[in-house]
Amino acid sequence: MIRILGKASSINVRKVPWACEEIGIAYSRADDGPEMAQNPNGLVPVIVDDDFVLWESNSIIRYLANKWSAHTLQPTEPRARAEVDRWIDWQATEFNSAWRYAFSAIVRRNPAFNDPRDIEASKKQWSRMMEILDSQLARTGAHVAGAAFTLADIPIGLSVNRWFMTPFERPAFAHVGAYYERLSARPAFLKHGRNGIA
Repeated sequence: MIRILGKASSINVRKVPWACEEIGIAYSRADDGPEMAQNPNGLVPVIVDDDFVLWESNSIIRYLANKWSAHTLQPTEPRARAEVDRWIDWQATEFNSAWRYAFSAIVRRNPAFNDPRDIEASKKQWSRMMEILDSQLARTGAHVAGAAFTLADIPIGLSVNRWFMTPFERPAFAHVGAYYERLSARPAFLKHGRNGIA
């Protein structure tokens, strides 16, 4: 059984149980554990698989898909795999960077994020990232990396949930809206994504 360390409210932690449920991996979760000290960044999630400790959420979900041969989630063909990896990496860099300031200000109400100009700039950049995602979903007609649900849909799906859960005036993106509803047919997404937590 995989042990997941980190609070269930964390967007990065939630990637891991969602991936476990899609793959069929038994897991337990705790807010903390002694293995947390092995992450020099002091961040969550951390997983413990027997004597193996791993941190970084996207590395974790890739590891789980690879170890349990979840080839529908993480293809073995190089180009298909690269497409999945590209969108996972995009979420971690471009997408997250865009929404971080606005989300911290609007939802978390963190006093360190209170500059109105920076909030507006973040909302504008966030909308631009959503426009990129909307165009990609228009091309695939279904999921981020193609017709089938893949590992890329886990981090992207959680970020899309955050978009819909953040109270601000936002443009409508028809393909993103349809994607959100498509993900909502997955029990693991309802449990770990669209569960009332931004």
